[in-house]
Amino acid sequence: MNLGVALTQNKLKEFLLNVGTVRPVFIWGAPGIGKSSLVEQFAAELGMECVSLLGSQLAPEDVIGVPQIVDGCSKFFPPAMIVREKPYVLFLDELNACSQEIQKAFYSLITDLRVGEYRLPKGSVVIGAGNRAQDAAIVKPMSSALLNRMVHVELSVSSEDWLEWAYSNDIHPFVTDYITQRPDHLWSKPPKTEEAFSTPRSWHMLSDALREYGERISDADIEVLTAGTLTPAHAVQFRAFVKQLRRKYAITAIIDGKERWPGKPEERDILYFLAQSFRAHLLKNLPKEKEFSGSKEKELIFAAKTRLKELAAISFEIAQMVVANDDGESLPGYFMVEVVRDLPRLVQKEQKNG
Repeated sequence: MNLGVALTQNKLKEFLLNVGTVRPVFIWGAPGIGKSSLVEQFAAELGMECVSLLGSQLAPEDVIGVPQIVDGCSKFFPPAMIVREKPYVLFLDELNACSQEIQKAFYSLITDLRVGEYRLPKGSVVIGAGNRAQDAAIVKPMSSALLNRMVHVELSVSSEDWLEWAYSNDIHPFVTDYITQRPDHLWSKPPKTEEAFSTPRSWHMLSDALREYGERISDADIEVLTAGTLTPAHAVQFRAFVKQLRRKYAITAIIDGKERWPGKPEERDILYFLAQSFRAHLLKNLPKEKEFSGSKEKELIFAAKTRLKELAAISFEIAQMVVANDDGESLPGYFMVEVVRDLPRLVQKEQKNG
């Protein structure tokens, strides 16, 4: 389903507090972006228990129960996992991974909070969630009858919301510091091939492993962990970032001229990461138009050109990466004009491509 509108984590929690308490809600979103944890947080804010059912692992009898003969009549007895005395949040995860038979079993549960003759305690909340077809996940078409029984909303990734959560949930500082500098690496599209990819969930897993290793973790250990949790390009840059932290390099110190670019061959991965961070910093902080720049912006423009010259003296290829628009984003035109004037060879590749 493509709704065309998506909410970040904090906005969706607010949405659930207003809508989820009166109508069943279905949350769409890519794998690993925090749908399950968000529902658990929502339940905690309501002071309710959260009971999760994983749709892809259910059989119809797990929902509607099994019949027994009582006083000469057959009655369906609900499964113990959904029977509670107090109201609770019933979370139907991966609901759109169920077969059509299991989806039908959910009709009365979603609409009437009822399973056979058993009714969920008054005040209970039902929330469903599932991945999208474009995410290369296991999904099955939802019947129109099931779709029409819920209010649909899509969850999007917000690095600001995630970092707010991460700082209050003891996420490893290597991870929070990295995402602070590279918020665009919090999530990447699921790959078409079988390889790890970055999501809020995978960063959380990496954080847990880093915490478990503690100070004894080696560069080789980090290489194994990142290869198994992150998008390959992100893994390379995260490893360089950790090396940078351990060697006390910082991109702001380099831009300000307090530190120099690492120039040793064995530090090339650190140099690559710092150059990526340098580009991200310029994209974010250079004014779009030169005439609107103040004294701080003018200082940044001058420092950026100086640092770019120094970087080109160490690695022309990495310096070219800073000014390239391979990712679809371009540095401001006035800045590129000055780069062309001072370092014409650096942008020859860009001019040819253009």
